[in-house]
Amino acid sequence: MADTQTPDDGGTRPTAQPSSSAGTGPLAGRRAVVTGGASGIGAACARELAAQGAHVVVADRDAEGAGVVAKEMRGEVWSVDLLDTAALEDLTLDADILVNNAGIQVVRPIEEFDPADFRRIHTLMLEVPFLLMRAVIPSMYRKKFGRIINVSSVHGLRASPFKSAYVSAKHGLEGLSKVAALEGGPHGVTSNCVNPGYVRTPLVENQIADQARLHNISEDEVLERIMLTESAVKRLVEPSEVASLVAWLASEDAGMVTGASYSMDGGWSAR
Repeated sequence: MADTQTPDDGGTRPTAQPSSSAGTGPLAGRRAVVTGGASGIGAACARELAAQGAHVVVADRDAEGAGVVAKEMRGEVWSVDLLDTAALEDLTLDADILVNNAGIQVVRPIEEFDPADFRRIHTLMLEVPFLLMRAVIPSMYRKKFGRIINVSSVHGLRASPFKSAYVSAKHGLEGLSKVAALEGGPHGVTSNCVNPGYVRTPLVENQIADQARLHNISEDEVLERIMLTESAVKRLVEPSEVASLVAWLASEDAGMVTGASYSMDGGWSAR
C-alpha cells in the first residue's frame, strides 16, 4: 500500500540542501523525484535510489520529515501539497526517475463513504500521477531516457470490501501506467507499476485499527483473518523490499520492462 501524506502549510518548488549529492553507482548522474518520501515506502525508495547513486528529490507535505530523509543523502526537499492540483498544471519537472508513491486510505462501506473522501483519494492517487507524468515526460523525451514507477498495490489487481475509492484509484493508475508505457516506448521512457500487498507502514497500521472497528474484532485478528488471509507468505512486506524492486526498475537493466505490474504480495494475486 502506498504512503500517506502528512500536513504542511503549503507547497514550494524543489529546493537544494546546502550540499548536493554526487553519487556513485548504477544510478549515478540520474535525478529522481519520490512523492510521499518522508516516511514508509517513499522514504525507503528515496534511500535506496540514493544508495544506487541517484540524486533524490523528496516530495511530501511533511517538510520536516522530508528534510530528515533528504539530509541523510544530501538530496533535496520539495515541500508540496499534491492535492493542490491547480499548482501542478503548469509544473515543469526535470528528472530521470519519477516514483509516484503518495497515497491515503479511507475504509468505509460504499453507502457510508463520504463523496469528498472518494474524490480526494482519486485526486491524490490518479490525477496527481497524471499531472506529474505530464510535467516530467518532456524532459525525459528530450534525454531519450526515463523511468516512471508507480507504487500501486495488490488492490490495483484485486478488490477488497470497504475500499471502493482506493481500489478504483489503483485500478485507474494501472491503466494510466500502461498508456504512458505505450507512448514512452519510442522515446526511451518506461512506465511500470509495483504492486505490494500490505506493507509495514503507518498507513497500514491505521488500516488495522479501522478494520478492527468495522469487523468488531481485535487488531491482532485483523492481520490473521483479513489482511493476510489470501497471502501464501504470512507476513507484511517490508518497505525495503519494495524499494529494491523500484530501484531495479529505475536501472538500465530494466530497459525492456515497460507496461508491467510487478506483484509483491506473498502470493495473494496468484489465487
